[in-house]
Amino acid sequence: MTYCIDPLRDVRWEELCNTHPRSTVFHSVSWLNALKRTYAYEPACFTTSSSPESIANGLVFCVVSSWLTGQRLVSLPFSDHCDILTSNPEDAKELSLALIEHLKTTDAKYAEVRPIVPVPTAESQFQGTHEFFVHSLSLVPSVNDLFKSFHRDSIQRKIRRAEREGLRVERGRSDELLRSFYHLLLITRKRHGVPPPPRNWFRNLIGCFGDCLAIRVAYHGTIAIAAVMTIKYKDALVYKYAGSDARFHSLGGMHILIWRAIQEAKLEGLRRLDFGRSDIDNHGLITFKDRWGTTREKIAYLRCTVRPVQVGRTSVRSQRTARRVFNSMPETVLSAAGRLLYRHVG
Repeated sequence: MTYCIDPLRDVRWEELCNTHPRSTVFHSVSWLNALKRTYAYEPACFTTSSSPESIANGLVFCVVSSWLTGQRLVSLPFSDHCDILTSNPEDAKELSLALIEHLKTTDAKYAEVRPIVPVPTAESQFQGTHEFFVHSLSLVPSVNDLFKSFHRDSIQRKIRRAEREGLRVERGRSDELLRSFYHLLLITRKRHGVPPPPRNWFRNLIGCFGDCLAIRVAYHGTIAIAAVMTIKYKDALVYKYAGSDARFHSLGGMHILIWRAIQEAKLEGLRRLDFGRSDIDNHGLITFKDRWGTTREKIAYLRCTVRPVQVGRTSVRSQRTARRVFNSMPETVLSAAGRLLYRHVG
């Protein structure tokens, strides 16, 4: 038998996240709160544990309701990955079946899960849609050994160049750093032909994660040239968002920021740096992450539909058209597009 709980109100969910070996920042109450504050997504969780037991497992998801894209059940919106938290395949199967039964009672087009550990798809009616690579760097080796594991030309040399250039790195969560970070993220997304998340999303992440979140900005003189946002969760540091000014790429701003983040994570006793997901056809980004000595793993997002709905990627032609449109937009218009569109994406 399964039960549905509110993970924002039931303290047992946070207790499970704190102890389960596969829980990540995306399962956390802070991430769920940021989603609710920014996009009004309501989270829910299926578990086989009845109250007042401690929770032994859980499948957390949000209801994404949109007049533009319809209603979906997503585990979880804007997460790189989100495992069903169980200790055995039988529980995972039961919880995924509970999600399907819930789907049948709603107007949602589909339910989507984003696991690293595969869900038993044969019985649970899930089908693969999007595939990604996720990269992770072990922080167990010494700082010197980590540096030696980096690609000599692409990473080590860029870090040394940044140090020779005297790039200044500032770290914090101030409004000034957020402005610099968002501007660099905006011009990066414009280069790639996609809108940025709304600025309020980042304000809410800062408010929800507090000291666990850090913005790092690299300056060449007084000019902000690269920025990253990381979130610390349990024994991992998650590299989530980044942006840079292409005019200064040769100076190694992004490289020095990641290197500083690694050094600081080592001092804090963290054991892993999560480099996040990459589209499977984004060869440049995949190569960049590979050259940091990471390990990579392929994951597949899974969907279940109970009504006739086309499952799959948007056509290549329509993607290219959208990128050209977003690439040509003025920055203020592109930022406004992000504010309007992101809550419909999930």
